[in-house]
Amino acid sequence: MEKTEFIVRQFRLPEVPVSIAPLGEGFINDTYIVNTQSALKYVLQRKNHHIFQNIPGLVNNICKVTDHIRNKATSAGRDPERSTIRLYPAHDGKFYYVDDEESYWVCMYYIPDTRCFDTASTPALAYAGGVGIGFFQEQLADFTEELAEVLPGFHDIRYRFAQWDAALKSDRAGRKKELGREIEWVDQHRQEMLDFKMLLENKTIPPRISHNDTKISNILFDRDGSVLCAIDLDTLMKSSVLYDFGDAIRSYTNTAAEDEAKTEKVSMEPTFFREYTRGYLSYAHRFLTDPEVQWLAFAPQYITYEQVLRFLMDYIDGDTYYKIRYPTHNLVRTHAQYALFQSMERAYPTMQATVSEIYLPLRP
Repeated sequence: MEKTEFIVRQFRLPEVPVSIAPLGEGFINDTYIVNTQSALKYVLQRKNHHIFQNIPGLVNNICKVTDHIRNKATSAGRDPERSTIRLYPAHDGKFYYVDDEESYWVCMYYIPDTRCFDTASTPALAYAGGVGIGFFQEQLADFTEELAEVLPGFHDIRYRFAQWDAALKSDRAGRKKELGREIEWVDQHRQEMLDFKMLLENKTIPPRISHNDTKISNILFDRDGSVLCAIDLDTLMKSSVLYDFGDAIRSYTNTAAEDEAKTEKVSMEPTFFREYTRGYLSYAHRFLTDPEVQWLAFAPQYITYEQVLRFLMDYIDGDTYYKIRYPTHNLVRTHAQYALFQSMERAYPTMQATVSEIYLPLRP
């Protein structure tokens, strides 16, 4: 018996599996589609316990949040099985199975008649992506249970600065002497980023449930193109919904690749910003506080700056975290992300005006 066949039989499934095949490219997790004699299908997934070191906490987060969303969907008259993912328990009652190699597996319902998009290639898709994340957050605005911190320090700029200071001090790859300009980029915005982080620490910006991986491929669409739900919930944590918005804008609005060597090609596309914001606020206006709305347009700068910091730090450390294709790849990424950051800085007054223009007619 193939290993995946053995693994899938460790879960309490309504139908008997008849075949298993790889699904997707599997950059982080290994994912398989499980076929049965009926039309019902499942998704079997091995979680990457090198990246996620608390898989039981991660799975428990998903169960708590998806139960909450299903209850919301049922109350609103929506199909709960098309409103979020559903995990199946293993025979011991846990929602994961640990194999003899200490790998963690989960099994979930495959939602049929759906589609995904790899990129937000049009303003209409940017709008839909905003709807997907805004709707996801709106359903969880009243969620009060505690969640495990599956990625400690994620988007915590104070934590990143501690790493940064240590990287500069050790200079493991001996590259610091060549990076005076880039180090100055980091230093000149340090206090501004800490000031923003303080707003989260003192709860001026309230903690909420955030998805933390808001690319459009993590939004599931119905066949008619309407948004169904957010998927790939491994990174669920309690932090700030502004992080989700900022990261989405960083990826949706960039006019070039994340590692574009010709930085003159890199900028923030305002139409995509407007459309994502319009879609996002169509739901998020129902729960956002005034301080959250006030700082919404700044969040993309915060997240993009963090990525500048992380790429440059990895280059200083000798390229130990991000995969690279050539020796200066992380430095090229640093320059490209800083060009995007500068574009956002220049556009910031316009971005603020766009947020106000969209939000004020919707304000409760």
